Amino acid sequence: MDFKEQLAADFVAIQDSICKGLEQEDGKAVFKKDAWDRPGGGGGESRVLMHGNVFEKGGVNFSKVHGALPEAIKKEFKTDASEFFATGVSIVIHPNNPWVPIVHMNIRYFELPDTGKYWFGGGIDLTPHYVVPSEAQQFHQTLKATCDQYHSDFYPKFKAWADDYFFIQHRNETRGVGGIFFDHLQEGDLSKDKIKDFVCAVGNTFLKAYLPIVAANKHKDYTEAEKQWQQLRRGRYVEFNLVYDRGTQFGLKTNGRIESILMSLPYTAGWEYDHQPEPNSKEAQTLAQLKKDVDWVGATAPIS
Repeated sequence: MDFKEQLAADFVAIQDSICKGLEQEDGKAVFKKDAWDRPGGGGGESRVLMHGNVFEKGGVNFSKVHGALPEAIKKEFKTDASEFFATGVSIVIHPNNPWVPIVHMNIRYFELPDTGKYWFGGGIDLTPHYVVPSEAQQFHQTLKATCDQYHSDFYPKFKAWADDYFFIQHRNETRGVGGIFFDHLQEGDLSKDKIKDFVCAVGNTFLKAYLPIVAANKHKDYTEAEKQWQQLRRGRYVEFNLVYDRGTQFGLKTNGRIESILMSLPYTAGWEYDHQPEPNSKEAQTLAQLKKDVDWVGATAPIS
């Protein structure tokens, strides 16, 4: 099996493992499998979960696509390449309980076969409706442990990259408490095979980083006001994904499957004109922590 086929097989195994873990945590909902073909070449399988005990909506998508490189992407990448190959797994989970965070993960590989150029990208980030610093610390420590197995520079570099990437510029706030994000990762300090191992390790870290937070909060009581706050925070999530998310933009520019591209959007969301939380409320405290450069792992992290 060549490199690309082995990587795609590894990604399918990660998709299987994550779906199984999320179904077990939910206890009710089962992922609906929707295999699809891309007219220009390749295809994938979208798996969507709805109206569970824990998760209101979630998607765990796999794709392996190839074909002619669209002109818009040629201009963006500044390349004369004519063909592309891409494979990846993309996840977004929207929970029922506002005390359970939204989570996102993406791992991907992109290649321009006629030029020999390739790169890996990906990351995991957490978007709490209410920031709980101890949970943010736990999440980041888990990601750091995975990064440190491969390179000591990975976590600080990729954490800072996530802070910059998952930033809603028009709101001047981060989407959540961040995580790690990397792109255009190529052979250098690590071989291509070791980069592949790292990217797959990130995929296999998803359940370890997320499920303990889910288990700790899924049965927590909440008020109608907290549910309404969740709707507003989901609205911010929608804004980021439609305005800034590169994966969404790439999918639209390459005539991707629209249902898979927009899988990341919540079942419901809300917007309220000029909403201002009460001073010193837990909502106001959450907004105050949606900023870059918080050291969630180190001694400066404000642990609750």
